[in-house]
Amino acid sequence: MSNRFINNINNLEFKPFDNYGEPVKGMSWHKISYDKKNGGFGTYILKMDPGAKSLPHIHQGFEEFYVIDGELEDADGKIFKKGDFVTFEPGSTHNSHTENGCLLIVFMRGINKPI
Repeated sequence: MSNRFINNINNLEFKPFDNYGEPVKGMSWHKISYDKKNGGFGTYILKMDPGAKSLPHIHQGFEEFYVIDGELEDADGKIFKKGDFVTFEPGSTHNSHTENGCLLIVFMRGINKPI
């Protein structure tokens, strides 16, 4: 099948996470189907190094992610652990950080807007 793509989590090439223009320190991603040009729809693998922090942002559409490895702590103190599947509805705001690093698969339906 010529329209099939296979990504193996152990062999991904990560690039600096620059979805908001400038790279965010300690964050990198491997785009699977995510495309900012189509309105920010698609999927990517996000790697956050120990101590990394996401920018505060508002969700323009649904954002969902599955924690493949590690832990991620949200601004309100909620800790997302390996195996958690998290959904943020449109209009929700947050930012997160990780003490020891984490790996997520992110499903986007719209571009997040930094606040």
